[in-house]
Formats: sequence, structure tokens, C-alpha cells
Amino acid sequence: MRFASVVFERYQHKVKYWMTFNEINNQANFHEDFAPFTNSGLKYQPGEDREPVMFQAAHYELVASALAVKAGRDINPSLRIGCMIAMCPIYPLTCAPDDMMMAMNAMHRRYWFTDVHVRGAYPQHLLNYFARRGFELDTTEEDKAALKQGCVDYIGFSYYMSFATKATADNPQLDYDESKSLVSNPYVQKSDWGWQIDPVGLRYSLNWFWDHYQLPLFIVENGFGAIDVLESDGTVNDQYRIDYLSAHIREMKKAVVEDGVDLMGYTPWGCIDLVSAGTGEMKKRYGFIYVDKDNEGNGTLNRSKKKSFAWYQKVIASNGETL
Repeated sequence: MRFASVVFERYQHKVKYWMTFNEINNQANFHEDFAPFTNSGLKYQPGEDREPVMFQAAHYELVASALAVKAGRDINPSLRIGCMIAMCPIYPLTCAPDDMMMAMNAMHRRYWFTDVHVRGAYPQHLLNYFARRGFELDTTEEDKAALKQGCVDYIGFSYYMSFATKATADNPQLDYDESKSLVSNPYVQKSDWGWQIDPVGLRYSLNWFWDHYQLPLFIVENGFGAIDVLESDGTVNDQYRIDYLSAHIREMKKAVVEDGVDLMGYTPWGCIDLVSAGTGEMKKRYGFIYVDKDNEGNGTLNRSKKKSFAWYQKVIASNGETL
């Protein structure tokens, strides 16, 4: 809270839009180590029951987020403070009723964070889940009051891909466990890293958020990680990145123009190549600018504009009309 108050005070006249915790909901996948550590600083102990630990850490973060929202408003009421959610809509693999219920439960388990950010209280389905699993969180009346007083002004989110899930005989409760509940969607293509490429899923996500919360939305990450090749003439022909981004921007426009979604803005990930946080690789590149450095740290760090650089310049200059 001290840090939040300091930056609010220092930059209140330069920065209007703020977000608290980045992709806070990725820790819903508590079986892996990366997101719990980057989201909450959690390093699970061997044999530890990870799920209730994750929920407890998330609760503390959500309270801290709410307190930060209130602090920012107290400092400058004109500030707009939002949350940041990693959005991967979860489809049922088939229209079988159990698959539909499995997908509903999956969306509940991955996106309840948004309910707390927006409404200032835990959804009943999650409280019922806690009771069924015997989870007792350390919460106070002061926490509940803080959550109510610190609801966000808008929903920021990242979008890279969609997921799919299905019911299985060994899971009669249809509980979602991201480490084993996801299946391949046969109707979409995949990136070199297995991420399902689904532009329509962005339109669906915008509508899902808007239908649930009726708050302004902000797409703050959207991009395509790929192996780029620097040619001898210094060019990088990343037409695949242009195809990915243009398809997603078209679906974004449909959500706004045809569906009536209130969208504040769109920022791609990212402007320049850097080490991919999720895999620790330099070869998984997202930028419009190529950086000469490989996974082993070899290279000159020279920068080269990719084909997508000039393309996105035109997109910006035309406010998305030229794709």
C-alpha cells in the first residue's frame, strides 16, 4: 500500500488509467509453479495442499487491490483504476450437457477474481465450493468492507487464446483443474507453442465480460509468439503476426460496432522482442522490432524493424481502419 500511495501521488497528473495486479487469475492453475509465484510470490512446499493456499493468497491480493483503489481515489478522484485478468474463454468440447456444465464450472473457477474486483464480494458458487472442500479462509469484517469500498472502474484483460474442456467419468463433481481438465479444440489452429489461435474468441470474451459486469473494457495484451527469422538483408517477414493481429482487431471491432461493447482501448503485446516470461525463451518472439539475441544470450542486441512494424504504424494512424 505504501508503494501504491507513492506512485499515485507522484504520477497522478501524468497517468489517468491504472491497474493493480497483472493477470491475477492465472494462479487458478495452482499445480504449476510459474503463475503462483508471479501472481502471489508463492513457492509451494513439497506435499503442501496448494489449492487452499492459493485461495488465501488471492484473498490477500484482492483486499490489497481494493485498498489501493480506495487510496488512489482519495488522492485524486479523477483516476481510473482497474483490474487485469488473463482471459482464455473455456468452451465445452461438445454440446453434451455435462460438457456444458464442465465449461460453466471452469469459467467460474478461473474468473471469480473478476467478481470480487467488480462487485466487492465473493460469488456464492465459490463460497459453496469452499464449504464442500472444507476450505476456511482467513477473512475479516474489515476485509469485506475494504472489498466493497474498492471496486474497480474498468476491466483490463489479456487475450492470446481460448481453451476447451470436457466432462470425464473420473470427475463426477465436474470440478475444474486446469492441469488436467483442458482438451484440444479441433476447430482452431495452434501456434508453435500449442496456443490455440482463436480471433472469434476475443469477440466472445468482450461480450462475456460486458454481459456479466457492464463495465468499460480494456484489451491490454494481445499478441503472437513465434520463431522469427532475420534475413540476410535485415528484414523479418512476419506475415503470420500481421494475420493474427488483424484477425483479432476485426473481431474486436465487431464486438464494439455490432454488439455494443464499451471498449476503452487496445494495446498489443508487444513492441519489441524480449525474453518470454512464461517459457524463459528469447526465440518466442512477440515484438514489432527484432532484437538480435538468442536463448543462450548470444547476439549483438541490434534492432531491426519487422514487416509488422510498418503495418501496425498504419493501423494506428488509421485508428484501425487500415488492416
